[in-house]
Amino acid sequence: MINEKLLHFIWQFQYFNKEQLATSDGIPLQVLHCGQHNHNQGPDFLAAKIKTGGIMLAGNIELHINASHWYQHHHNHDTNYNHIILHVVWINDKPVFDNNRQPMPTLELQSLVPKILLQQYNKLMQAESFIPCENHLPVLAPIAWMAWKERLALERLEHKSELIIEHLAQANNHWEEVFWWHLARNFGIKVNTGVFEQVAKSLSINILAKHKSQVQQLEALLLGQAGLLQMDFTEDYPLLLKREYNFLAKKYSLHPVSKQPVFLRMRPATFPTLRLAQLAMLINQSKHLFAKIQAAVTIADVKKLFDITANDYWHYHYRFEEETPFLPKKTGKQFIDNILINTVIPVLFAYGHLRKEQQWKDRALHWLQQLDAEQNSITKKWKEHSVSNHTAFDSQALIELKNNYCSEKRCLECAVGNKLLRN
Repeated sequence: MINEKLLHFIWQFQYFNKEQLATSDGIPLQVLHCGQHNHNQGPDFLAAKIKTGGIMLAGNIELHINASHWYQHHHNHDTNYNHIILHVVWINDKPVFDNNRQPMPTLELQSLVPKILLQQYNKLMQAESFIPCENHLPVLAPIAWMAWKERLALERLEHKSELIIEHLAQANNHWEEVFWWHLARNFGIKVNTGVFEQVAKSLSINILAKHKSQVQQLEALLLGQAGLLQMDFTEDYPLLLKREYNFLAKKYSLHPVSKQPVFLRMRPATFPTLRLAQLAMLINQSKHLFAKIQAAVTIADVKKLFDITANDYWHYHYRFEEETPFLPKKTGKQFIDNILINTVIPVLFAYGHLRKEQQWKDRALHWLQQLDAEQNSITKKWKEHSVSNHTAFDSQALIELKNNYCSEKRCLECAVGNKLLRN
């Protein structure tokens, strides 16, 4: 099985027999520089250099599975392809001529590529395992893994930055507002992320600031906007919150968001009622939170900002009308680390990225290296196959590798896949 991605990979890294190389016309050929891989419109490789028939040529190179694809893709009518010095094909099934009606110098690769490379690639593409190359891991030397993880961690932060920057445009470039939206998303955990974001967007930080000294009013706003104060209560506290919400909703013309958060198959500690109550207490105890994070000297200082406990009612409840034994509902170390990994660090990185201020990006990466590694199904699987996972920097890199490389079968763009195919 051969496709254009693999063909480009073979050419870019010159994984074929170059001894006594010749064009399809039998003219001796020497590849001096394979060219720069072009991911935009036009020839596949730019500014290449070859020597053929004793003549040095500089220009572009086009690759096709079949030579006849030159005509199928209408390159013969496209001026972008006027300076092709070599046509690299897997199968030379048809003569190709340039604009001067001269035969195009053509190199057929089919007989020059090691069969084991093709076999290895096909195995990776057909693998149905969690990680396509898991039977060969760790493959890379520790120093190579370190370099690859660094690139992956950066890619993950850049991907997260895209949504943050998109939200920034919606929030009129107000970083505190955007931080509030992403903080709320994080408190929703995965299953309620979207609902919590809607709640945050429905309550501007200006509205919340007016009520930050009254935690019950903050709870009423958050729980009410989430649609969690609509039932008929018998307990005094939820009845109080409901009255507060009805008053504030009328004052600010508020309406609950379109979808309520879910409780199904969730641990009590992550129930949306409790998370919103903790979020209300965080707002109550903080001011200009993103600015405080920027001013923080150490990651320990940042962690203190999120070390909060929901108010007294929640010591005996996880949800309304269901009393439980006494237990203060603190955010806890694991959840605080989660907030730092998934909100604080990405927003700080995006801030530096957009403003072109490297100090914030460096701080984000440094903090990631100081946090404990995440333990989940993805990181555990990597560890089973001898790939180290010591810090959040490692775990974020491994999550990026699994989700955006392994699951997408982007083995040709992966350092591990590259090493396997080279071997």
